Amino acid sequence: MLSMKMKSLALPLLVIGAVFMSSCRGGGDKSGATGWNVNDEENGGFEVVPYTEQETGPGLVLIEGGTFVMGRTEQDVIQDWDNIPRRVTVSSYYIDETEVSNIYWLEYLYWLSRVFGNDYPDVYKRALPDTLVWRDRLAYNEPYVDLYLRHPAYQDYPVVGVNWLQATDYCKWRTDRVNEQIMIREGILRVNPAQVNEDNFNTDAYLAGQYEGLVRSPLVDLNPNVDTRKVRMEDGILLPKYRLPTEAEWEFASLALIGNTVYENVNGRKLYPWNGNAVRNADDKWQGEMLANFKRGRGDNMGVAGRLNDNADITAPVYSYLPNDYGLYNMGGNVAEWVMDVYRPLSHEDKTDFRSFRGNVYQTQLTDEEGSIAEKDSLGRVQYRDVTEQEAASRRNYQKADNINYIDGDEPDYATYNSKRR
Repeated sequence: MLSMKMKSLALPLLVIGAVFMSSCRGGGDKSGATGWNVNDEENGGFEVVPYTEQETGPGLVLIEGGTFVMGRTEQDVIQDWDNIPRRVTVSSYYIDETEVSNIYWLEYLYWLSRVFGNDYPDVYKRALPDTLVWRDRLAYNEPYVDLYLRHPAYQDYPVVGVNWLQATDYCKWRTDRVNEQIMIREGILRVNPAQVNEDNFNTDAYLAGQYEGLVRSPLVDLNPNVDTRKVRMEDGILLPKYRLPTEAEWEFASLALIGNTVYENVNGRKLYPWNGNAVRNADDKWQGEMLANFKRGRGDNMGVAGRLNDNADITAPVYSYLPNDYGLYNMGGNVAEWVMDVYRPLSHEDKTDFRSFRGNVYQTQLTDEEGSIAEKDSLGRVQYRDVTEQEAASRRNYQKADNINYIDGDEPDYATYNSKRR
């Protein structure tokens, strides 16, 4: 990966799973297991939605999964030995075609201020990027501190100064806003700009029956004992949760080896999101043009006036430069990007070779004394808790909720791991 100009942050997002489809209401189809009619009110009303394909969320690109060699592609100059190449497989998934831009983060901040600003102002404050990342004790960068996030000239530039927790919260917020818009578009809910505090659309709360909103047209329930119902996950209308990509998913999308694949052979390993071992374009039409935004050398952020090499002294707009073979922009250079993984030096030796990830903390929805899902919190979100050791005691695939440090050197973990191997 190319060296970055500063430790600023952006995040491609990801959403996986589910299918989008319209609910099937007709009768006549039969179950292949029981022979009973489905989608038939006279037969009890069990509904089966015809499978088509998932709706692509706004700004997302489908990444076809597969196997690849993950890890170091260039010499290990620092000699950390924490990124040794290994073969892994990732499933297909969706990822943003660009970094998250300032205008999208401002949309997020505006929503938080509108919904929580009066009673819970700290919610808005916690989401503010750290604009002071621009400051340098021996440079004058105050214009970026004051203008970069909010001035319209920078609205298409990647947001910077966002920490991992803020990025994760943004993913949760985006899940709810996308699903709310889908329900409005499908004529199920009405637009409700008066949402405030806990009375705001949250996907989990809606599915748990803890959010009504302004209903426009409820679905007809084929259950003969019920007249109408809400949308269920089985309807395929709601998209699954957005999240940060895993390290393996991000690297797979960045390399875009699909453009180098002939049948089952990958012809040539990539150092960068583009082919070759240089950072300049070799195409005749654009020969010599920089392929990414990076600091070329000491004191050279952008090149010579009249012939700028990358045309960007700091960050560049998110649609700058050529996309890689998946259609993704700035997967090398411009800004650093968050992934979901927790860093451990030896993770390359420990992580599973299928959907590799370190950072699992298994949770379940909080319940009340009667065993029902507990009431949502003051921000309108369903509450979760870690799985207890008692709940995991009978499981063979994990014994506790927090698996961040699993087999990374902790003696109890090694003991458990070795006993399983025997």
